[in-house]
Amino acid sequence: MATATPSPSPAAPGSPSAARTGWFRAGRGLLGPRRGRHELAAEEFEALALPVGDDGVVIGTDPHEAPAVLGVARPVPFDAVLIGGAWTAQVIALRAAGTGARIAVETGRRGLWTALAQAANGGQPCVTLHDVGRVPPQGPSVHSPVLVVRDCGVRPPRGRVVTAPWQSVLTLLPYVGPDAPRLLGGVGVVGIQRVSPQEAELLGRLLGLPQADVEALPTLPETVTLWCARGTWTYVDVRATEAETRLLGAPRRMD
Repeated sequence: MATATPSPSPAAPGSPSAARTGWFRAGRGLLGPRRGRHELAAEEFEALALPVGDDGVVIGTDPHEAPAVLGVARPVPFDAVLIGGAWTAQVIALRAAGTGARIAVETGRRGLWTALAQAANGGQPCVTLHDVGRVPPQGPSVHSPVLVVRDCGVRPPRGRVVTAPWQSVLTLLPYVGPDAPRLLGGVGVVGIQRVSPQEAELLGRLLGLPQADVEALPTLPETVTLWCARGTWTYVDVRATEAETRLLGAPRRMD
């Protein structure tokens, strides 16, 4: 009867025989299972692209069904003007608070913003309301960016709190007033909701809008805003979530 010959046990790591048999490679540990390398060909890099082009707040969807982003937390001063309704400004403020920004609302319509502030301030005061001209210094930082929303009517006074690194200012105008040239001059981004034909013509001249957009502005739906920046124009549909609609009500151009 043949006697089975026991197979040799694997050599201990670090022994000379282990090095000879390949169980151990100096400085690289045990030899594990062979797997393919995690590499991409150059033509596959495009698959890693994100649907948004910048950090910020998703303020809606563009005509290509891609997320439209407004970067309100920046290391440089940034200001924007929204010619439209408080409902759209509130959606932006609520979403900015959701990204970790602190929101300071300067308004003469405190009652209009109270429900939003109460809903957003679950455990800490991330949305604060202030009377016109009474916004205290906010102390913005990279870890605590600030968005100041100025809801001060068609002729807002010069604010005490201005743009700064990590502190952006969004000025809400219900319609185009006599101070529009001053307010729009040099601003980073301008958002325009439905306006009258006369206002559209004025904005077209101030912002250099194409005639097709000038003609479209008086017909925009309640949720659509034309955002203009550095000679580019993008229509954005807010598409409020169910929770936002329950809190803020139905979309509306005027309050």
